Amino acid sequence: MTETEQDGPSITVLVVDDEPQIVRALRINLSVRGYEVITAGSGAAALRAAAERHPDVVILDLGLPDMDGIEVLAGLRGWTEIPVIVLSARTDSADKVEALDAGADDYVTKPFGMDELLARLRAAVRRGAAASADSDDPVVVTSSFTVDLAAKKVTKDGAAVHLTPTEWGMLEMLVRHRGKLVGRKELLREVWGPSYATETHYLRVYLAQLRRKLEDDPSHPKHLLTEAGMGYRFQE
Repeated sequence: MTETEQDGPSITVLVVDDEPQIVRALRINLSVRGYEVITAGSGAAALRAAAERHPDVVILDLGLPDMDGIEVLAGLRGWTEIPVIVLSARTDSADKVEALDAGADDYVTKPFGMDELLARLRAAVRRGAAASADSDDPVVVTSSFTVDLAAKKVTKDGAAVHLTPTEWGMLEMLVRHRGKLVGRKELLREVWGPSYATETHYLRVYLAQLRRKLEDDPSHPKHLLTEAGMGYRFQE
């Protein structure tokens, strides 16, 4: 009988890949070492599984049938810092840089050695152990509206609210840092890009639009707050 690598609580690994032979190999090798394995064959299924099961680590293929793995990574990073190991056949350095810049913790190319992948997995789990999975909730509920960071959706009074990509980018940035002051330059760089760092009027326009769509009383907002001269804050 193979000796397991764990004696403590089971660690859950989400394997995201549409190649059955790779999924099977990972499931066998991880399960025999004491990991709990959940799988997803598409990006949408991966985001659902992550939100529902809160895995401790994600192994993510970039070449998925419904969306690029970078989009899945962005969806995860909208609400959680769980470790993500990219497992991809793409060997170009530009692909690696893009994945790491998007928030991946590690990048392993196919074909891969199982021992190396397991070592990288253990390292990722150690790095992520300090963060509590319970604090990573993709659904944020206020008295006026609900934001689902994983699904990238907003609802108000039970109905979906249509946001433009820019409006969503601004709201997501504020909600991800809920309760904290987000500086104007930081918000502009994140949503519009480095060259827009001084275009503060953009923020006023788009925040006003968000308040009209989301706040019960846009002239007296309770959740999308302005800190005069400094930036903005999302308050639950």
